[in-house]
Amino acid sequence: MVGTPPVSSQSPVGTSSVANSAQDTSQNVNPAERVILEYLQARGHTSAEKAFRQELEAVSPDERRKEVETVAAKELVKTLAVYSQKSSHPGENALKESAAVLQELSTLSSSSSLQNLIASIGSVGAEDLLSIDPSDKYEGYREFEAWVDGSLDMYRPEFRPILFPIFCHFYFDLIQHGFKDAAVRFYNTFSPSLMSIHHADLHHFKTLLLPAHVQSDEKAQRFRREKYAIRMSRSGFSLLIGWLTEGVGGEGTGAGTGFSGERGKRGRAAVMRVVNNHLRFDVTSTNPSSVPPHAWEESTGLISSLLPQPSGTTSTYTSAHAFNMSKGDLKLGPAPMNEDLRTETERVLREQAMVDRDPSAQYDIQYTKPQIPIGLVPPTEADLLPRPPLFKTVDVEREVSNVRDARKRIRLEPSLLSNMDVDSPQASAFRGRALPSICAYTLHDVAEGAPCSTFSQDTSLMAAGFAESYIRLWSLKGEKLRGLRSDFQASSIRDASSISKIKEKKGSTTRKLIGHSGPVYSVAFDPVSGSAAAPKHLLSASADATVRLWSLDAMTNVAAYRGHDNPVWDVKWCPMGIYFATASRDRTARLWSTDRLNCLRIYAGHLSDVDCVAFHPNSLYLATGSSDWTSRLWDVQKGSCVRVFIGQQGAVTSLVMSPDGRYLATAGEDLSISLWDLGSGKRIKKMLGHSASIYTLAFSAESSLLVSGGADWTVRCWDVKAAGGSRTKTQDTSNSGEEKSTPTEGETAETTDLLSTFPTKRTPITNVQFTSKNLCLVGGVYTSPETR
Repeated sequence: MVGTPPVSSQSPVGTSSVANSAQDTSQNVNPAERVILEYLQARGHTSAEKAFRQELEAVSPDERRKEVETVAAKELVKTLAVYSQKSSHPGENALKESAAVLQELSTLSSSSSLQNLIASIGSVGAEDLLSIDPSDKYEGYREFEAWVDGSLDMYRPEFRPILFPIFCHFYFDLIQHGFKDAAVRFYNTFSPSLMSIHHADLHHFKTLLLPAHVQSDEKAQRFRREKYAIRMSRSGFSLLIGWLTEGVGGEGTGAGTGFSGERGKRGRAAVMRVVNNHLRFDVTSTNPSSVPPHAWEESTGLISSLLPQPSGTTSTYTSAHAFNMSKGDLKLGPAPMNEDLRTETERVLREQAMVDRDPSAQYDIQYTKPQIPIGLVPPTEADLLPRPPLFKTVDVEREVSNVRDARKRIRLEPSLLSNMDVDSPQASAFRGRALPSICAYTLHDVAEGAPCSTFSQDTSLMAAGFAESYIRLWSLKGEKLRGLRSDFQASSIRDASSISKIKEKKGSTTRKLIGHSGPVYSVAFDPVSGSAAAPKHLLSASADATVRLWSLDAMTNVAAYRGHDNPVWDVKWCPMGIYFATASRDRTARLWSTDRLNCLRIYAGHLSDVDCVAFHPNSLYLATGSSDWTSRLWDVQKGSCVRVFIGQQGAVTSLVMSPDGRYLATAGEDLSISLWDLGSGKRIKKMLGHSASIYTLAFSAESSLLVSGGADWTVRCWDVKAAGGSRTKTQDTSNSGEEKSTPTEGETAETTDLLSTFPTKRTPITNVQFTSKNLCLVGGVYTSPETR
């Protein structure tokens, strides 16, 4: 073979045999195969050349003689053109004219036979070949989409999820066969109808314009490698088979007479190839009319890679339900209180009742023994994370404050407004008992934005993280925030009282904390003091891939936790303090302890960014939400995944677990909120009403009310116990008549469990949380019309 280097006398024997084998292979192939071998060798694609030779050697000489001995000129140009792109304009073919093909291949020291073959090519160029319209895929998808849209209302929700994988595979086929212009036309024609749900994936796939792009793209290869799961009813599946084989079935009245003729057969055959090779159907015997429209999406998608697979066995999980059931029951009950701490708390409560001469205070002791909800198994002391064996005064004060807050808490009963128009005169008498009081804090003149904010449990402090890499604190009680003087001696500090003597004499009600080198994405006050006193520490997560611990006594950074490889999107304290969890772009969540700089656990398994984390109230479990559209529940100590929640149709941007330990609420870029049962892993319902991304969620103390805030400038209240169900309403203008309450116009889908909407002027809500007495606090940055 031309260009084969001589074998050195010092080379191993195997090298010579490989070279001889390669030469033998080249001599025993037809001209078309030899052209490909020479091209691969000249371009340096050794691995591809080796694989191709092995494939040729596996073919018997008799079979090879039966193959075509020549290669057409057009086929050669078509084969070579799709593998070359312009260095100055990625995405455009370099081999547009035959002269360019000859010029490039002439520089590769190709054999004379190959050059003679190239010289015989006519004026046809690669771009002309690539512009041919593959009508089978175009017409097949068009007619299949028309059949889906024309099907009966009861079947349409289970048919529509099939469109997306067929669209993707048709697009990839066109690209990989070199039909770039046809692929762009196909995308521009059919992607708009899918954009509302799959906009992120579609925008990404639009950038794949060459076969090399598809081959190297992780998401595209997932579509090629895995089977896309589709859940369907038995009758719906039969109608689909009827259309694929006969071109009719399932149409509504007046929808047409089907899809026939030679062109129809080719189109149906193209759709059927995708169905057979790339789709997996989960057929149920459920009547489609009895299934909620959103239930079909829970078992739809590339599910197999989203599920942790058992190690050491060949069996795999094919659904989230099968995986969740294999993990057994969870201990979701409240964490037990240390008996010594309980005894001391009860003693303090009795003493205070005597001092206050409050006879009803004797009943406060019952709040130290929380009732275990029916059906939940409580953990034991041995199940909990390690903690100090002895309690401190602050622990007693926290528990005493919790008992007092439980006694004075406002009981919210959203069920009073169920099946009632919340704006009617009849409902006005119940609004005070069903809906919370909401106090909004708005930040103005924030040019670069503030991605996050939070409030301390005692409502004395507010913190916000800014894109300019700093954190700002505000005292909500008007007290001075003072740090330590810079000239103090460490030897002068002997006890807690001596710290007050070295604090700054002057101060203000706001304070800036500087230390990060990137935007601050999350902040969290420590929960140790509860509502009894101001917090002592603050955690912050940043784009600089670090988490920092700040002392609120000294107003300075005391520790930096490094371990993530990418920006840290979220940080949350464990309910007991001491431990905290982080979520990062590196696709992991991690568990940390404040007294160690290295992480204690790594929770890996998500296929994309981990955007948010939340601890279960008993601290045994950690929930994570990801841009791979799933949420997971992890055993904190073991580091293993115990639940997977699939059904959100977009990145999960916020999640929260209910105080009673039963529910998980997730929300994201698909503008919906999903309520999940932690025990079974099943979705209870899907709540609709927001018209833009949802940033934050919070449960009331009784777990009966859910509050959400997002980019549509609204705070919305939801009835957790209500069954839900769709309704549609037209958005109204605000009282001024000039600004709409949300950025979008027209109609917004809503569910009946949406109790009330509280519009802001122009403030995206980045944080929503309840106080211990059920007052709702929200925060956000005002968006001026000029900067929008």
